[in-house]
Amino acid sequence: MLKVLVVIEQRNGKIKSSALESLTVAGQLAGDNQISAVLIGGKDLPIHSLHGYGINTLLTVTDDRLELYNPMAYATALTQAINSCSPQLVLGISSPLTRDVMARVAARLCCPIINDAVEVTINDGVVQILKPMYAGKCLAEMRFAASAQLTMLGLRPNVFPPCTKGDDVPTVQQLTIDLGELPLTTKEIRQGTSERADLTEASLIIAGGRAMASAENFKILHECADVISATVGASRAAVDSGYAPHDMQVGQTGKTVNPNLYIACGISGSVQHMAGMRTAKVIVAINSDEDAPIFSIASYGIVGDLFEVVPELRQQLATLLK
Repeated sequence: MLKVLVVIEQRNGKIKSSALESLTVAGQLAGDNQISAVLIGGKDLPIHSLHGYGINTLLTVTDDRLELYNPMAYATALTQAINSCSPQLVLGISSPLTRDVMARVAARLCCPIINDAVEVTINDGVVQILKPMYAGKCLAEMRFAASAQLTMLGLRPNVFPPCTKGDDVPTVQQLTIDLGELPLTTKEIRQGTSERADLTEASLIIAGGRAMASAENFKILHECADVISATVGASRAAVDSGYAPHDMQVGQTGKTVNPNLYIACGISGSVQHMAGMRTAKVIVAINSDEDAPIFSIASYGIVGDLFEVVPELRQQLATLLK
């Protein structure tokens, strides 16, 4: 079994829910070995939020310059955390932040890194990983020996079951690190005003394409999303047309999502879009073109005008959820 260090991502004093998924996988890979985790940020870290999730040792790295995400500072902090506990595997969720910092650290430590894993197993000292390749058209199988050099692994969010809560309390170890002179300073991080889950963590998504025809028309998607507490996304065509901001874009050049339900409205199903959402557990496609490629991967398809179908769908969902 492996000695595992889990990278726990937090933002604004809250642990990202996907961190509990990485702790589930860590427990499977560590076996009888103890699990360490590292939490990086400002002075007020949400340590108590991690009680009861199987962490034996929680390494904390705090500094005023870590309050806002700074790639240089976070990479230095994670590198020193790794050096302090010498794990065989560094595990995290393939979120934009964690992908960024783990790639930088892998380059510094000259170790391999695998991102976007959707299946991880260990057998006879060999770790086997499956990850989507070529815009999701196939799955690549990768292996490495548990006794090999340090490896870094990122998991696709919303694939693995979250770790269940127990009553254990981790031993907290505050690390003293030297960030040195940083060539980059983060002044401000601007965030959206939506209270919905980020697309990368959302379990329910309704997305619109070029057929939405205007930014104003996205209102019908937001109204439907409000009924089921979904997050609204968009295709690249809709974003390029100015109907939606880039942070709503799903696809190869946007965000990769893996929700339980993905409702595609007026999205034809280009290769680059399907690369970002084809692993959704249930896909519902609404399109007036019965030959649209999106129907080839849809669990359910509705051929019709989205401006008629979506309001009716919202009404039916509201009735069911009363």
